[in-house]
Amino acid sequence: MARKTSSVALNERLGPYQKLYLLLVAGFILGPFIPLIIQSFAFRWAWPDLLPGTWWLEQREKSILPLAWDYVISPYSQVWEATLNTIYIGCVVTVICLIICLPAARVLARERFKGKPAFEFFLSMPLIVPEAAIGIALLMIFIHIGLAGSYTGIIIVHLIPTIPYMIRMLTAVYQGLGRDFEEQAMILGASRWQILRLVTLPMLLPGVVAGALFTFLVSTNIFLLTFFMGQGKIVTLPTLLFSKISGGTLDASAAGITLVVTVPGIILLLITERFIKEEAFGKGFGN
Repeated sequence: MARKTSSVALNERLGPYQKLYLLLVAGFILGPFIPLIIQSFAFRWAWPDLLPGTWWLEQREKSILPLAWDYVISPYSQVWEATLNTIYIGCVVTVICLIICLPAARVLARERFKGKPAFEFFLSMPLIVPEAAIGIALLMIFIHIGLAGSYTGIIIVHLIPTIPYMIRMLTAVYQGLGRDFEEQAMILGASRWQILRLVTLPMLLPGVVAGALFTFLVSTNIFLLTFFMGQGKIVTLPTLLFSKISGGTLDASAAGITLVVTVPGIILLLITERFIKEEAFGKGFGN
């Protein structure tokens, strides 16, 4: 009820030009998906027709092979295998990122040590160096040690671009947390484990969830490093999509796979809209 009231109040505060601007922004973001959705249900759509001349449903019974969405949901498309691989790799990468970045972010946020600026710059290097350079260099190493074409190799290379994002987010959360509550718990006789479990982690939880969601989203959209390390043996949604559009054409099945690739981002957007809000960072999930 409160959310509905606030949205109504916001709508009343906006002027006509502001509403028009928001509609244009929404159209700019959502507009490209409209022809993509139409293409996913088309059988033949030639320029300059505004709508397909022949729809998928019209040819569905006449074709021997599965078309459009029939192909997307069939085993031939490898969509299910790619989706499971993408989710599995993203979840493992997110958990490992949390294990690595939680203590590292605490040190960066609260401690001063020699070479700290240089270390922080070093952490940003994967975001500066092109992925192709990182991928080719690591591929040469991974081939020699037998990690190329394995889940382990892909997970390791996914950690390279995701760790900088996670550390930056968790460092910012630690900096805003302060030490007052932990020091009060220590004065009251709590052990380090009790402080971590009962004080620090509950207060960090919104930031941890935000970092985990963002890390998972980044991992599920990494193409080049996955393409190099997968060696064609492990297929994910980005590599599957690239193989479908590498010929330069976007048919109905490729459009359908493209829409499937966007599903994780949409789900995470809905989760963030539900949980990761300004008041959640200030009060936690319990309020």
